[in-house]
Amino acid sequence: MTVKHEIKSQLAKLLATEDLIVEHKQTETACFNVHTRVLTLPMWERASNTVYDLLVGHEVGHALFTPDENWLEKVAVPPQFVNVVEDARIEKMMKRKYAGLGKTFYHGYKELQDEDFFSISDSNVADLNLADRANLYFKVGNFLDITFSEEEMPIIRMIEGCETFDEVLQAAEKLYLFCKKQQDEDAKKPDNKTENQQPASEIVDEDAKDEVEHESDDKVDQSQEPISSDQNFQSDKKDDLKVETADSLSDNIKDLIDEHSSETVYLEVPKVNLDTVIASNTDVHDYINWWWSRYDQFETPVFENPDQEFVKFKRNAQKEVNYLVKEFECRKAADSYARASTARTGVLDTSNLHTYKYNEDLFKKVTVLPDGKNHGLVFVLDWSGSMSNVMTDTCKQLFNLVWFCKKVNIPFEVYAFTNEWNRKHIGENGEDIAANLTPHFEKREGLFVVEHDFSMMNILSSKVSGKELEKQMISIWRLAYSFGRSYATSYAWPDRLSLSGTPLNESLVCLHQILPKFQRDNRLQKIQCIVLTDGEANALAQYKEIKRYWESDCQPFLGHKRIDPSNTILRDRKLGTTYKMGYSYHEFTNVMLRNLKDKFSDVNFIGMRVLASRDVGNFMRIHNNPGEDEFNRIQKEWKKEKSFCIKNSGYDAYFGLSSNSLSQDSEFEVDEGASKAKIKSAFVKSLKVKKLNKKVLGEFISLVA
Repeated sequence: MTVKHEIKSQLAKLLATEDLIVEHKQTETACFNVHTRVLTLPMWERASNTVYDLLVGHEVGHALFTPDENWLEKVAVPPQFVNVVEDARIEKMMKRKYAGLGKTFYHGYKELQDEDFFSISDSNVADLNLADRANLYFKVGNFLDITFSEEEMPIIRMIEGCETFDEVLQAAEKLYLFCKKQQDEDAKKPDNKTENQQPASEIVDEDAKDEVEHESDDKVDQSQEPISSDQNFQSDKKDDLKVETADSLSDNIKDLIDEHSSETVYLEVPKVNLDTVIASNTDVHDYINWWWSRYDQFETPVFENPDQEFVKFKRNAQKEVNYLVKEFECRKAADSYARASTARTGVLDTSNLHTYKYNEDLFKKVTVLPDGKNHGLVFVLDWSGSMSNVMTDTCKQLFNLVWFCKKVNIPFEVYAFTNEWNRKHIGENGEDIAANLTPHFEKREGLFVVEHDFSMMNILSSKVSGKELEKQMISIWRLAYSFGRSYATSYAWPDRLSLSGTPLNESLVCLHQILPKFQRDNRLQKIQCIVLTDGEANALAQYKEIKRYWESDCQPFLGHKRIDPSNTILRDRKLGTTYKMGYSYHEFTNVMLRNLKDKFSDVNFIGMRVLASRDVGNFMRIHNNPGEDEFNRIQKEWKKEKSFCIKNSGYDAYFGLSSNSLSQDSEFEVDEGASKAKIKSAFVKSLKVKKLNKKVLGEFISLVA
């Protein structure tokens, strides 16, 4: 029977009443590290669900009841002996806390006993030392006839009665000293027989405890690192006193492991240093201004055409911006009144006094309107090479939203992700400045890769004055204009602001630090995070220790390795949540977005995808299967309006926008003397563009308000 590992992970978390970190690995047995709170479960090939549940219940018992302390400071007892006693205690307490686990323990241990996991089928149980018999008694005692002498019974009673870990240590010490004494006596009297044995049936009849006492060895060792079983237990001669049933269990469990299964890889999002990741708004525009100051020597204004285009666009865009403001205020007011409450003032309403005979409500009322939430917007702009032909059109959408934010006093930040800002470049004095190789975080195995050449340029910000914001928007407009007309312009863009690859997923990593800082700095309650892009991004690699075995003198080093989606898990320790990575580019991004949404519940994540005609069909199929109702809906919506909104992606809303429609001007303009047909065509085209913009922006406002 196949074990569903993620289900077992959830079971462990529910039983532990905490978000444990649960890992499934090719390990010999289950173990729990009480210090790091990591529960490791094995990738078993033929373990039944019952045995797996037994393991989970047992290890959760350690999570709940085993303290994180260095017990070697209290007693000098081998870990195996402590585990025998502690296993008995924590399983007793687990069955006390969860009555249904008794059945699971009973049947799980029965399976292990039937398959002789303790290797006692060819042995006489009565010949085993007390620790082994105690281990068997508290685990599989329901299925074996185990006897104890009168001298042994007090120790068994002591183990049975343990309620605290200190009592466990005391009982373990008694157990160990008894076994050691017995070992010494047996060495002197090899034929000595155990006398006066009596059945222990009157002791606890609780069903068997977990087979995983060996796992508890790992638990104790891990929780008091570094501790070795030989460390403090050396006598005048070598101490070979062991719990053989624990060793047998450990050896037999190895046969259950699926040797052909791939090792599950758990990766985490790194915590980046924003000081190195973000190119500040001041630095970006100082560099742009310096670069373009070299064109001041030309008599003919270099930027005359793009600047005229900007003025024209700004004039035409005011209607749409005003529409946004109106929609926002209306929706905000409607929401406020929906949450309004009415209260009596205690002042008589004289206009209703004549109704006193049949109306008890004669007091004036007041309507209390709750304050609306403080909003903020974070824009993430795709600064990749594929955006060159649509950058101007994308900036139009961006500028509409920026002007909207400015009008309603909503704080905002606009970041453009790039691999070019940290490149080698020319300084203001003409000198060559080397590439910035400063890492964004301390690299280690188990983290996603975010290279040093990645940056997020803060190209626009609400923190600057209105006049300065206008200048910055003109600069970005000039850049966008030049990207789409590179062969038709007489100027070049700054080299550090060249278009690059598509490090979208790297920018999502950085949002883990950007969003909470933005929220703190502006004291916001609600944030809209908008990503404007024209394509998918490559999956992130992982940092992995690499050893070139063909190079005998090569030391292991931290390198990059592509992830295998089939066995890679994104783990968020803070949330206690894991996410299975997807196979395709968009699935990887969706997982990153789901993690962000789980972490920041007060943030709406909105995607705006600019689509060329050739990309529309593939984009639709990525998120919906052809023939399904949702696919048919967005297909009809696209044919009619050249836009659609997807609600089942990683974003809260993902807008698909036609690049051709965006590039069309919404202003109704025709040449003098134009024919009626041309006038009609121009009018219809302008209406379509206005309709598209209003539809998209309207849906956006509904999310914001």
